[in-house]
Parts: sequence; structure tokens; C-alpha cells
Amino acid sequence: MWQWIIPILTLIVGLVGGFALGTFYLKKQMSNMQMDEKQLQTMARSMGMNLNQKQLKQMSRNMKNMKMPNKFGK
Repeated sequence: MWQWIIPILTLIVGLVGGFALGTFYLKKQMSNMQMDEKQLQTMARSMGMNLNQKQLKQMSRNMKNMKMPNKFGK
């Protein structure tokens, strides 16, 4: 009986813990991500848009002011 319960519980705890650590790490990396204007222009071109200087500045400002939603609380 216990030879089935312990591995299953360990798997579930490992999956939940791995998911929690993964989301924490991803949020941390996304909040630290900085993009300069050249990278923004490259990203926009890859999506088929060609930004002028005013649009590029506005997009850069929006990226700096963007907050990631915190669904899990602190």
C-alpha cells in the first residue's frame, strides 16, 4: 500500500513545487528585462510593424512602466 502512496505524493509535491519555483523565477526575469530601442525596433519589425521615432519612444516608455500582474499574492 505505502509503496504506491509515497511515490505518488512525492510526484505531486515535486510538480507543485517545481511549478511554483518556475513561475517565481519567470516573474523575476520578466521584471528585470530591459529592452533598448534597437531591440524594440527589431521585435516590431519581426511582427511586421515599422515604428517611427515617436512610436519607438512611446513603446519604450510603456515597457518601462509596465507592471506584471501578481495573481498569487506576495
